[in-house]
Amino acid sequence: MGKGVSFLLLALVLCYGVTVTMGYRGEKQWRKERERREEEMEPEEEEQEESESRKSWFLMPKSRPVMTTDAGEMRMVRSPGGRIVDKPLHMGFITMEPQSLFIPQYLDSSLILFVRTGEARIGCIYKDEMVERRLKIGDVYHIPAGSTFYILNPGEGQRLHIICSIDPSESLNLDTFQSFFIGGGTHPTSVLAGFSPETLSTAFNVSMSKVEEIMRGQQEGPIVHVTKSHAPSIWTKLSELQEQDRLKQVKRMVQGEADEEEKEWSWWKLFGIFSGNERRIFGDKAPDSYNIYKRKADFKNDYGWSVAVDGSVYKPFKHSGTGVYLVNLTAGSMMAPHVNPRATEYGIVLRGTGRIQIVYPNGTLAMDARVREGDVFWVPRYFAFCQIASRSSPFEFFGFTTTSDKNRPQFLVGANSLLHTFNTPELAAAFGVTEERMRRLINAQKEAVILPSASAAPPDEDLKEREEKSEDEGPKVIRNFGDQMIMGVWGVKGNGNGNVVGLLQARKLLVFQC
Repeated sequence: MGKGVSFLLLALVLCYGVTVTMGYRGEKQWRKERERREEEMEPEEEEQEESESRKSWFLMPKSRPVMTTDAGEMRMVRSPGGRIVDKPLHMGFITMEPQSLFIPQYLDSSLILFVRTGEARIGCIYKDEMVERRLKIGDVYHIPAGSTFYILNPGEGQRLHIICSIDPSESLNLDTFQSFFIGGGTHPTSVLAGFSPETLSTAFNVSMSKVEEIMRGQQEGPIVHVTKSHAPSIWTKLSELQEQDRLKQVKRMVQGEADEEEKEWSWWKLFGIFSGNERRIFGDKAPDSYNIYKRKADFKNDYGWSVAVDGSVYKPFKHSGTGVYLVNLTAGSMMAPHVNPRATEYGIVLRGTGRIQIVYPNGTLAMDARVREGDVFWVPRYFAFCQIASRSSPFEFFGFTTTSDKNRPQFLVGANSLLHTFNTPELAAAFGVTEERMRRLINAQKEAVILPSASAAPPDEDLKEREEKSEDEGPKVIRNFGDQMIMGVWGVKGNGNGNVVGLLQARKLLVFQC
């Protein structure tokens, strides 16, 4: 009997050890990154960094460049690690100069593009077919992992700005993403360059000298100019054509009807090789883009509006497992405290200034940060939070959620809140007040979802100092929040009044008007 009990205890200990080890595996990367940063910082800087990180664990410091050329750049912020992240999701920022091209490539991660400013032409392979879409401001578009694509900015005087989600769930390395360039030369290098000249000569049915000439021709980087003043090429000619004419011209090149100059540039022929069916390459059965600005608001009142696009609205999102949202708050208004029960939320401020508050599960304040245009934030699944616009200007933010199903946020305060649903004697008992007092508290707020909150809204002057410090900074990246956050989540101590009371006490918001 004693041996059996001992064996059982040993088995339980081993199972617990394996569980803890697996649970912390996702946190190794951000732990290493934090240790590296701490080693590089002076003691004063380390103390200041720790103080700042406690104030804004769910904001993101500076984004990092991934690709940079004279014609544009791509920057990225990485998803946080740890057990509270239900699904990693990086955010990318693509900037392209007028008349420039993001050359053909495929990624090991799926993309959702959102056009912030400018216009774009997106060409990609969809079910063995070559398709092209024209995207304008407000359009979202999904590119699956492994699908070859290019991005063209055809405008003559306007930069193209794209915000994108990067889903690394299918990637070779969850820490980032990998580009596989089809076009290329010495910079970037095409994936074809790894094959021997003899192999490529046979595959293309051209001489080895032609192959070597093509493989060494590109030196401008992954984003190139397509104007006549910048290395005139077949890219330039194709970009100047109308969509139907451009596709017909590519078809001529694939079918061998092009002239000698066009035949020498054979990258477009690769689309036929990779699709496996040149005759169907120009069909057009791919999904179109979806414009979020044209969608009717899911909720709207005098204080703002919100809209969400999920897989039931835009079918490509069903396969991506990601949704998008857009919120606009009038000056001084508030998105009521709420919880996302199905998804983590990643957002970026598009316009205005405001304030974001996030609460730990134990009812203590996790973050109370003032944000402005370009700031990036994230909110873990199940965490209570709210956004508040500054008093003098609207506050608009866009973002991604880690589910393609309807998110159905649960509001903790307001006319449609959970408290209204739970307006029972049990709720009054949980707060330790009478039913009448509880009823007056709940019914005091007549508005729902988006509330007036001038007393909680931050004045614009509170942001002046921060704006001066980061005037030239671009979008920001997630801060390392470290062990203190996990301890804050799980270090719940009862005080006899209940955690919900603690949560409400932590919020210094005049939401109720008793």
